[in-house]
Amino acid sequence: MHAIGKLRDFLKFLRSVKGDLANITAPPYFLAPYSVTEIGTCWVERPSLFAAPALEPDPALRALLVLKWILASLRRQLYIDSAPGGHSIKKPLNAFLGEIFRAHWSDGKATSHLVSEQVSHHPPITAVYMWDDEHGIRGEGYARVEMTFSGGIDIRQTGHAMLHIDRYDEDYLIFLPNCSVRGFMSGVLFPELSGTYHIVSSSGFVSDIVFSGTTLLGAGQRNAVKATLYRRDDPLKTPLYVVSGCWSDRFTICDGRTGEVMDVWDPAQPENAAAETVVAPLEDQDCWESRKAWQGVISALRRGDFGDTVTEKSKVENAQRRMRAAEKESNVTWQPLLFAPLSGGYEVFERLGSAVGWDLQADKTKGVWKVDRDKVKSLSRPFRPGLTPLGGDLDADIGRQGGKGERS
Repeated sequence: MHAIGKLRDFLKFLRSVKGDLANITAPPYFLAPYSVTEIGTCWVERPSLFAAPALEPDPALRALLVLKWILASLRRQLYIDSAPGGHSIKKPLNAFLGEIFRAHWSDGKATSHLVSEQVSHHPPITAVYMWDDEHGIRGEGYARVEMTFSGGIDIRQTGHAMLHIDRYDEDYLIFLPNCSVRGFMSGVLFPELSGTYHIVSSSGFVSDIVFSGTTLLGAGQRNAVKATLYRRDDPLKTPLYVVSGCWSDRFTICDGRTGEVMDVWDPAQPENAAAETVVAPLEDQDCWESRKAWQGVISALRRGDFGDTVTEKSKVENAQRRMRAAEKESNVTWQPLLFAPLSGGYEVFERLGSAVGWDLQADKTKGVWKVDRDKVKSLSRPFRPGLTPLGGDLDADIGRQGGKGERS
């Protein structure tokens, strides 16, 4: 009853908010102890899965491995601070403008890396770059997130991701799913996907992915998915491979011509476990890095101290409001460190997106965001000399916090 009571309070809170909910300050007991900038870790926390397409010589099987990688990543992406059948999913911390997250993963066979940056706050846009130099595979993407409430929380992502495999000079255009948060009446919130999405490869293959779930009356299967992979030039869309099952649990990959089971993805199997997320120790992180900047909030959430959560969170949020006001007064435009919007050059997107009628919608995301790989490689502390997320130089900010904090 305690959890249901909190959900009722949260429902009342949501009904009081008008418009986009993406930047709302949710009640502290619904917050996950990490930022939006960490969500992209789902794509690279299994390094061998991320690298697998680069090791496959057959183009159809490469496309299948990309499909498998994306579907296997959805569970961690959407079941935030939870697991299917467990406690309610949580809302990650709203990233502040200029926030950066860096990490890497290794499983003994491959090593993957990721960096993300909050490139816009109004509207909220996060850009991500991931790579494995040894195997010659890299991806990047960006998303504007909009949240609305109409009896449930509807989350819409505008943007896209692109994967590139060096060995085959091959590109993949990848969807970002919209999501509904359901379960307010039961007391356990869970994500549900619906609709049809696509992955398009420059080698001539398309994956159509259809998501479905339970109805309001309980019919259907929660988190169901069915995907078919076919040749782009085949008007009949004859399935080469078929994937079916549950994206948050087990799904089966079959040969579309024979029906033979080729693979079963089961996240519960030890060999499919995520690798450890490796980040620099807090004392070695820059003050603009997620875990350093939010360390007071993260610590308070983990020990269940919601009073301290609000206090620590307000320090960052109020400082950010002061910074935006000062920028407006001085007519200064914020410049991201690692990503920039393209002024043109959308040929790859347009060539692949035309296969499925995909609209770029760059006007809704302040452009198409592209990483500067040289800047990623050369990024070093301090990221922004003389400026911290609290609005001033480090020594002044430590004084503002009453002497607390670590030099970065």
